[in-house]
Amino acid sequence: MTKEELLKKKICVVSLGCDKNTVDSERILFRLNEFGFDVVGDPKQANVIIVNTCAFIEPARIESVEKITEMVKLKSKKVENVIVVGCLPAKTDFDFKKELPKVDLTLGTRSEDKIIESICKLYNVSPNSQRIKMLPCQRIVSTPKHYAYLKIADGCDNKCSYCTIPQIRGRFVSEKIETLVDEAKELVKNGAKELILVAQDVTRYGEDLYKKHRIVDLIKELSKIKGLEWIRLHYCYPEFFSDELIDEIAKNPKVVKYIDIPIQHISDSILRSMNRASTHERVVSLIKKLRQKIPDVAIRTSIIVGFPGETEIDFKELCEFLTEFKLDNVGFFPYSREKGTKAYDLKNQVTEKTKDVRLKKLVEMQTFLQFCKAQECINKKFKCVCDDETEDFYILRNQYNSPEIDSIVYAEKTRKLNIGDFCDVLITDVVGPFDLKGDIL
Repeated sequence: MTKEELLKKKICVVSLGCDKNTVDSERILFRLNEFGFDVVGDPKQANVIIVNTCAFIEPARIESVEKITEMVKLKSKKVENVIVVGCLPAKTDFDFKKELPKVDLTLGTRSEDKIIESICKLYNVSPNSQRIKMLPCQRIVSTPKHYAYLKIADGCDNKCSYCTIPQIRGRFVSEKIETLVDEAKELVKNGAKELILVAQDVTRYGEDLYKKHRIVDLIKELSKIKGLEWIRLHYCYPEFFSDELIDEIAKNPKVVKYIDIPIQHISDSILRSMNRASTHERVVSLIKKLRQKIPDVAIRTSIIVGFPGETEIDFKELCEFLTEFKLDNVGFFPYSREKGTKAYDLKNQVTEKTKDVRLKKLVEMQTFLQFCKAQECINKKFKCVCDDETEDFYILRNQYNSPEIDSIVYAEKTRKLNIGDFCDVLITDVVGPFDLKGDIL
């Protein structure tokens, strides 16, 4: 086959998992586009399907396998090859030949630069006939153009006893400040008004490159970019959340007063068993300090329910903590027993029934707490960004809500807004458990 014949092939990228995976998929899209491939959104119209997978816990693996199976079933005269990339191929204990034998090629994480060469090999074409042009922003953004994820580091050096991410994605590797600023400028040039900084732990940013944490330095450089309205931080582990970072969030008008801090639990005995560096006292102290220095801060977290050895006393402590501190949003996850982790062999594994009961109680409790917080927003004014629209309403979001995972604001179309426009909204009501309704001012 000639290169000209190869470039007539249509390619579809299916992205699963977290926002860091989204960035990886966007980089793959960029390379495909630069080489000259025709990229399509519908897998049924593609000759080659690339599935970027998530695999860090069992539900994510199940979703990945189901999606891959669905794509493989499309193989026919039209769909010729299915390529699987990302976290699932990086799991050494997953046997593709046994589980998914009809997959044509697998590539692990950090394999964006290999994708063109790999497709060419499938069709016996040399990839060297065209050099791929390198740009500061090597991505085709798949989110609405007014916001984008900026992946500032990959991998993880934390050794949490339950987590497979260090095995899958490798050591913590930061991008250079200069590279990230160039990428951010390109994203803003292309329409992004909000950048969401993502890494497994953004507070550790720079420790590998610069031998010290430089997240504040990065924020300051990004803040100089004209046209950038909001900078949002995702996944700030409590262990390295410095006073310097708190002060920067408090005083920098471009940094939204929203922080995602994955604490995972609050019981000291469970935190020790998880091999987390934080303690109940440190977490509480951090929350109090954040609320003292940033009175309007919104705090989001994630909690693992039913970790091995979690007693009724531990669970009660967790419930009391959430009731007392009333966090703005909480994601709950039942403990997933993963082979190759230290927690896999821990005694006193909690039964699935107990996990389900505890999970249900926590979700009900947090839903009520968030409903009460939503009620407090009535008659208050918020700066919002327009994310989407229906026939009758605009769908907006204020600085205290991250895209896709948090609540939204509905507003009637009393005046013309474009997607990505900012406006002030007066909240008038609560819709459902914690979405809001308001009037555009």
